[in-house]
Amino acid sequence: MSIYQDEASYNEALLKLAKSDFNLVQSFHKQELNDIIRWWKELDFERKLPFARNRIAELYCWILGVYFEPQYLVGRKFLTKIIALMSVMDDIYDAFGTFEELEIFTEAIHQRWHANCMDGLPEYMKIFFHTLLNVFNEIEEEMVKEGRAYRAHYAKEAWKTITKAYFDEAKWFHEGCIPSMEEYMRVAATSAASFALSATSLVGMGDIVTKESFEWLFNDPKILKASNIIVRLMDDIVSSKFEKERGHVACAIDCYMKQYGVSDEQEIIDVFNKQIVDSWKDINEEFPRPTSMPMPILERIVNLTRVVDLFYKKYDAYTHGGKVMNDCIASYLIDPAPV
Repeated sequence: MSIYQDEASYNEALLKLAKSDFNLVQSFHKQELNDIIRWWKELDFERKLPFARNRIAELYCWILGVYFEPQYLVGRKFLTKIIALMSVMDDIYDAFGTFEELEIFTEAIHQRWHANCMDGLPEYMKIFFHTLLNVFNEIEEEMVKEGRAYRAHYAKEAWKTITKAYFDEAKWFHEGCIPSMEEYMRVAATSAASFALSATSLVGMGDIVTKESFEWLFNDPKILKASNIIVRLMDDIVSSKFEKERGHVACAIDCYMKQYGVSDEQEIIDVFNKQIVDSWKDINEEFPRPTSMPMPILERIVNLTRVVDLFYKKYDAYTHGGKVMNDCIASYLIDPAPV
């Protein structure tokens, strides 16, 4: 709108309508965020799980970047809760849980997925696991009500996939292993959550999504592979120092150094930046061409990648906040368009 209003041929009535529409949608988003914050505060993770990052407003903005349209209210609610729990789980696997605890937790997710398996977990994991079950039960109840019960199954399978990737990374760290670049990208690209978030984003999208949509996504299409590469490499480039300080597995930079004998970190970053550019070319090639998938489904993958490109461009704006994140929150949720 700020660009359009400076054009000589702009239509004043159209601009006014656009601003009014923006402000109306922003009011919807504020109410949604209010509901999400209430849910988050009731969990009381800040006290019960003090090691976890508390970034619920930032995560809601992340999901607004995936889909802002009012008709995707259900999808936004579920996806925000899922990404919030992913963030906590990331901190459990990377910074707090012992390897033995992580083994039990991963087994609970992959083999049983019900409250009876919580007996062997430490108290903080019981708290998290109970919350996780509640969110997926909420998703399942909503999908059954809508006649789309199968979608909850795919959401669970996506969560199991990312949990397995997190555990593989924890195992590398426990064993002091630096994997090959190929093995690292196979596992770590999944742990970057692009796949799990893409899959879960489809849950609340209405009739346009079918079982075939999920099956297509679970078969790792080219556009998703490219997104995974971008998300993983951008994250590693800006977060490697912080992750090492809190005892994280070797990142892509370490793997590349070991495999190719390159000691200059900037040289490696230059290589990764080229891979990121090439992966964007793959996305741009796959996105506009005729495909068996409707455009709104492809848009979820593209938008997830675009958000990461914004938040991880120069530093980890999600973990450390700063101007990029503050500006996003202000423009999305605080500052109305002047009418």
